[in-house]
Amino acid sequence: MKEKVVLDTSIIIDARISKMLEAGEIKNTEIIIPLAVLDELQAQASMKREQGFVGLAEIKNIRELCNDKDVMIKFVGERPSMDDIRLARHGRIDALIKDIAKNEGATLVTADYLQALVAEVEGINSKHIRSIVKTTDLSFEKFFDNETMSVHLKEVVAPMAKRGRPGNFQLVKLREEKCSYNELMQIVREISEASRLNGSNSTEISKNGATIIQLDRYRIAITRQPFSDKLEITIIRPIVRLTLEDYSLSEKLLSRLKNKAEGIMIAGPPGSGKSTLASSLADFYMMQGKIVKTFESPRDMQVSDEVTQYSPLEGSFESAAEILLLVRPDYTIFDEVRNRKHFTVFTDVRLAGVGMVGVVHASSPLDAVQRFIGKVELGMIPHILDTIIFVKEGQIKKVYELALTVRVPTGMIEQDLARPVIDVRDYETGKLEYEIYTFGEENVVMPITKESERDSIKKLAEGRILEVMKRFDRSAEVEIIGKDRAVVKVDKSAIPMLIGKGGSTINELEEMLGIRIDVESKLKVLGEDIKFDINEAGNSVNILFSDETIGKSVGVYVDNEYLFSAMVGKKSMIKVSKKADAGKKIIQALITRRSVRVFSQSR
Repeated sequence: MKEKVVLDTSIIIDARISKMLEAGEIKNTEIIIPLAVLDELQAQASMKREQGFVGLAEIKNIRELCNDKDVMIKFVGERPSMDDIRLARHGRIDALIKDIAKNEGATLVTADYLQALVAEVEGINSKHIRSIVKTTDLSFEKFFDNETMSVHLKEVVAPMAKRGRPGNFQLVKLREEKCSYNELMQIVREISEASRLNGSNSTEISKNGATIIQLDRYRIAITRQPFSDKLEITIIRPIVRLTLEDYSLSEKLLSRLKNKAEGIMIAGPPGSGKSTLASSLADFYMMQGKIVKTFESPRDMQVSDEVTQYSPLEGSFESAAEILLLVRPDYTIFDEVRNRKHFTVFTDVRLAGVGMVGVVHASSPLDAVQRFIGKVELGMIPHILDTIIFVKEGQIKKVYELALTVRVPTGMIEQDLARPVIDVRDYETGKLEYEIYTFGEENVVMPITKESERDSIKKLAEGRILEVMKRFDRSAEVEIIGKDRAVVKVDKSAIPMLIGKGGSTINELEEMLGIRIDVESKLKVLGEDIKFDINEAGNSVNILFSDETIGKSVGVYVDNEYLFSAMVGKKSMIKVSKKADAGKKIIQALITRRSVRVFSQSR
């Protein structure tokens, strides 16, 4: 009489039965596969989960071996409902499988100890076959050597690898033979089995067409259709673990990291060594007697055992942050800050008083700051970030410090334009390199370059010359056109007085100002040059005049470009909407330090 055995999902995914059939260990046996198992695996495969593909491939292999070995195989039972499949993790499918074993008078064969134990409790014969899974010397490890950073395997493409160090690596072909689908599926099966067996490893992300698994020190990304055109496996392994001392930091920077910096963002392009530096900082703070945690997805940072690594709780970093605040860490390493929710969590935890070190992809150090613009109030950024570290080719290339001040931005003159300004300075030199502020409805990121400094000096020189020239013509115009030359434009009637008898007056002025002056006739404007001030109020730009101007018609210009005409109202003011073209041009003129002028007009 043939022995009857019922296979559950775990033993099929484990791929033990096919091996036993090949070895001739299964004879005179009737193999029963419940339809519930087949449908559960099909449901997993339709959601692009690796276990579904592995299980279906194993059933196909079992069926072929049964035909070759003359072993009877049949599919039994009712197909599970969608509710049964949805509740599979709660034991519904396992219950259906046990019922089939009981009704058939068969032995339940399983790799799940709990399933075997429950079957024995219910009086069902069961056989627990412990998983024998290879967790070392996996097939993909043959592609790695001491200098291999990552291995890239794709169906019908020769295997490739990056070898070298961050910022200094080469993409090399590992062999001429192309990867086959079966070869890659065997690697996927090994990875899935090893990850399932070892509790320290985990499936970090499982989505339709993509699976991310952390297997010891390897981060493995498996993609297939519909996400990728073909089956692809990318395996990344960190080859460098550094301490903070390996970066040869200045004493000044080391002191800041130790005593002051609590909102740190590590920026850099992919593969530049950001996570390696973050790991070094985690160990550094741990050695300083701090409680350090990490936020990671996947959890692939190489840190000491004392540093606890957190992943999203039930798929959410927001939920993980609630737990984090209850355990009261001194520092949290957030690797990597990618989307708006991540930036929100980073901000909330930092403002709660926890020291934060974030890792973000960026092509320049300032990009790390700009990623926060629009996600939080501009004035809050220096309270969230105080230090930006830019990493490239495994080295720290730039360090910025952020501070909030209230002043007139560089290049603007009117005191009414004072506002909160974020100063972005090179930490080592203290040099101001960028200013970030709000003007109108726009967030302005203004580089402070040598050209800007020259513009400021030029502005001072123009102001000094203009002050002298207004003795001759109140509407005089000055333009610096070289290191020692200026063009002065005055009304035609003022030229003789400015030049003086025999050029005596202009010569004295040139000697006093230390610059050569060319005098030109200024085109006559429509009226008198009117003094005014500009300020902001809500959604408008206000041009303010003296009371004597009330009721007068005036024309507004930017440089020599006419903008509009208007009558000065009872409040000695003209209000221009920031959304109007004229308002936008006035705001842009103030930002770029162009001249805004107002002239009276005849009515």
